[in-house]
Amino acid sequence: MVSAPSYEIRPEQPVDRDDVLRVIAAAFEDRGELVADIWAGLGRHRRVGLVVEQGGHVLGHVGLSRAWVDARQALVEVWVLSPVSVEPERQRQGIGTALVAAAIETARGSAVPVLFLEGSPSYYGARGFDRADRHGFVPAALERTPRAAFQCVVFESREDWMTGQLIYPDVWWEHDASGLRDPALAELEERFASLD
Repeated sequence: MVSAPSYEIRPEQPVDRDDVLRVIAAAFEDRGELVADIWAGLGRHRRVGLVVEQGGHVLGHVGLSRAWVDARQALVEVWVLSPVSVEPERQRQGIGTALVAAAIETARGSAVPVLFLEGSPSYYGARGFDRADRHGFVPAALERTPRAAFQCVVFESREDWMTGQLIYPDVWWEHDASGLRDPALAELEERFASLD
């Protein structure tokens, strides 16, 4: 009988910085340095990172960063889940799923009303996320974010008036990292057309 490898999910610590940036860069391949720069840049904003560690080695990471919903009544503080990173040789072993579940529970425990992300509806939909437009939310980059890719988990603290456009911290805009641009946007819209 083969036993599953054990690992620990724990809060990211300052000593993990280099390992986290390495994992992010490796996981995102050709866009890895850009995604790592965004996570590093979010260090000047409120954020929470979780790491998967096995035998003192960081295998994966998930980040939560503060953003806002621009509701009519007031700005509402929320979390954005990004990035989720697992070392390439350890992908498809359940580590990403475990990180997403831990991120959802961390966000729920922080008393924010909503957790957002931009990503694959099939992957994240199977892990508790739903289309955000179904809950009255608008993506930060409205013209560049396919509706099916803009997703959220709504928590118990959300009130009916908490709807509106998601507002990212400036680091996302500095890196032009909200939504997509063509030709990738057109390709994704075509793939997601049946989900709209």
